[in-house]
Amino acid sequence: MRNDAAPTAVDHDALELLRALVEIESPSGDAAGVGRIGAVLRERLEGAGASVEAHASPLGEHLVAEVPGRNAAPLLLIGHLDTVWPVGTLAGDVPWRVEGDVVRGPGAYDMKSGLVIMVRALERIAHTRSRQPARPVRLVLVCDEELGSPHSADLVRECAAGARAALGFESPHPDGALKVGRRGSARVAIEVGGRAAHAALDPEAGVSAIDELVDQLLRVREIVADPALVSHVLCNVGTISGGGRANVIPDAARAELGLRFIDAETERAVLDSLARLTPRREGATLDVARVSGRPTWRASDGDRMLTDKIARVAAALGQHVEGRPAAGGGDTNLTGALGIPTVDGLGPRGGGAHAVHEHALLSSLGERIDLVTRLLTTL
Repeated sequence: MRNDAAPTAVDHDALELLRALVEIESPSGDAAGVGRIGAVLRERLEGAGASVEAHASPLGEHLVAEVPGRNAAPLLLIGHLDTVWPVGTLAGDVPWRVEGDVVRGPGAYDMKSGLVIMVRALERIAHTRSRQPARPVRLVLVCDEELGSPHSADLVRECAAGARAALGFESPHPDGALKVGRRGSARVAIEVGGRAAHAALDPEAGVSAIDELVDQLLRVREIVADPALVSHVLCNVGTISGGGRANVIPDAARAELGLRFIDAETERAVLDSLARLTPRREGATLDVARVSGRPTWRASDGDRMLTDKIARVAAALGQHVEGRPAAGGGDTNLTGALGIPTVDGLGPRGGGAHAVHEHALLSSLGERIDLVTRLLTTL
């Protein structure tokens, strides 16, 4: 049974803001959708004392907000405006619903609830006696994270300059643990050119781009499984295309790989090997390009110290917080790889990211707002 009443564990305004964000569909590449999300957040952030700037990109606008604080070096808060869900999902497979402690909707978990936590924490501070966080707070909210941040990675790095620490608002581990360390990731496209010919009347004149691509993918399998690599590599052939008719030798084929790395040495070795691929058959052409990527972030002593500080603040609120590495990548890979003390996973507990059962827990949303409000006033 549907229940839209706000539970006592989360303030009503947080639930209403989450609903407003979820009901604006904002798939990656939809500049209008992410622009509407950005407009809602800009208004709320400016109301909390932030100055907000928009940064144009081919996929829409990224937002950077600055909130004054009492000390010098800022805390960097990292989030994204885009989702994986196409327009129409809200009216179809993943409608907005509140069922007790569970809220559902496209992007409710990944990561519009994380955006709500940032905004509500800053709004609460703006209404306190000090009216400012302990340190200046800088928010960077990008619109292409779900695509690997191809147009925003440099902006995130720029915003990280001089930051004391970085906090990411992606979802946590299923048990609520924070993410401290993430796999590196890369999207690699393999483009093959061949020569078209009739498959029966003149097969010797053709060069099959698909056959060449198949051979290259077998070579990719050997590269990522090389026992000399320092650590295990995850490799997914996510898309493959080519050809048009069974009686025509195809002159073009393409595959896109999704790669995940635990350490930087393995990442460099695999990407260098892929860049050195050469055609196996005469007349074929081959182009290997890195479409996007995030560096490996291995947890540092600074990351662990930041996690310990957060855990102590959480304990004072009656919350238990711990941290450990995560398999998935995100924009915090960029700050972690730069050596800036970084922790991710400050979104609420829930599950089903990128799936039709996506959901967040409202009680956890309330806990995270309490925690982040305290962090911004004490760190």
